[in-house]
Amino acid sequence: MSTLTEPTTATGLRFPTGFWWGAATAAYQIEGATAEDGRAPSIWDTFAATPGRIDSGHTGARACDHYRCSGDDVRLMASLGLTAYRFSISWPRVLPYGRPNPAGLDFYDRLVDDLLAAGIHPTATLYHWDLPQALEDRGGWANRDIAGHFADYTAAVAGRLGDRVRMWNTLNEPWCSAFLGYGSGGHAPGRSNYTTALSAVHHLLLAHGRAVDVLRGTGTDAQISIAVNAGCVRPHTDSPADQDAARTIDGLLNRIVLDPLLRGAYPADVVAATAWASDWSFVRPGDLATISRPIDALGVNYYQPDRVSAAPGPATPYPTQGTIAFHQTPGPTTDMGWTIDESGLHALLLRITHDYGPIPLYVTENGAAFTDTKSADGAVHDPDRTAFLRSHFTAAHQAIADGADLRGYFVWSLLDNFEWAFGYTKRFGLIHVDYETQQRTLKDSALWYRDVITANGFPDPTSQLSGLNHRAR
Repeated sequence: MSTLTEPTTATGLRFPTGFWWGAATAAYQIEGATAEDGRAPSIWDTFAATPGRIDSGHTGARACDHYRCSGDDVRLMASLGLTAYRFSISWPRVLPYGRPNPAGLDFYDRLVDDLLAAGIHPTATLYHWDLPQALEDRGGWANRDIAGHFADYTAAVAGRLGDRVRMWNTLNEPWCSAFLGYGSGGHAPGRSNYTTALSAVHHLLLAHGRAVDVLRGTGTDAQISIAVNAGCVRPHTDSPADQDAARTIDGLLNRIVLDPLLRGAYPADVVAATAWASDWSFVRPGDLATISRPIDALGVNYYQPDRVSAAPGPATPYPTQGTIAFHQTPGPTTDMGWTIDESGLHALLLRITHDYGPIPLYVTENGAAFTDTKSADGAVHDPDRTAFLRSHFTAAHQAIADGADLRGYFVWSLLDNFEWAFGYTKRFGLIHVDYETQQRTLKDSALWYRDVITANGFPDPTSQLSGLNHRAR
């Protein structure tokens, strides 16, 4: 278990020796080059090209042009002192139409080598939502056969990169892939059917288990993990009805994923609550043993807590038949309208530790969107993001002190990028991207983060930013 090298003192906070300080991205959000070097279309290419799906009609066709700029981007990571970088691999780039694509594999081969040369741990996510369209045309995640296709894809990637990747995330946020992609239809592939969504979440988890088997079979010494969008769900009031509503949403958000992964069973109350939509016959003998293959760590993506009540409410991605309402948590918000509440991160890390045992944890995503613009001095001054990160790092530090085995933290995101259904209208990056020129500029928050990494903590919690050159070099 991680232990703090220093307590909270007048000199600031210190994190465990060897703590991973990273940043995260996803392939479709940054790479661009969507029709080059043999890449096949993904569900997000199709979704983004559908009128009305994406703000302002944006697509990821060019994005941050990381496919061409990856060398420069790694140099920027090195200038910040990152010790880990979480990136995703584009399934349609490396295995279009089920056949390995040498050019696509070459790109990630170079990226991994560049990261290692810079002293940065390559942390690869196999699936961050960009399913090949050809597989969606055959049923996508609602088709049980997808687990076998994912195993084949995993084998192709691991065979090329497995000797150098230091951590594998099999999936990013399977809840989102299932319930936003197949339940509400707000994400690709844009289907709206809760019965389909429930089968999709099972097949995603089954694919995860198959991928774990493939990775273990390579003899890798890399950590194997999965990144989940676990949440802190709170009742709107202390009434028994609202507490029951919170338990229901906790089941449909957290336990529907964590219980099969870490306990080998779906929660009985979740199965009962969704019986109106599905008989769960998609779960076959042996599936849960595959899903619950031992993993080395759990990735946790956290942005804000949920607050719910037992009251009629508008449709949500949750299959509750409109019987539960969501409420805004009081407090300041980000540009996404999400409440800034670091206490939810602290509570979530401890809850996972308490309920599922002392599994090693990584915060695989946490960050905030704000309206960032360049100032007359050419810098991007983003004090709100710095304050956001400071408060959440502090909460994470306290969670370690309280018993969570937290071993690393990946800020979302390294770069401003294509933010899914919001297009380019939301900026999460530590690095500002001019989408016309592709110029990168380190924001003040990036320079503050660099100082945190250098000190492995907060050298002085009350200090101001260093004021060094803000321009990316």
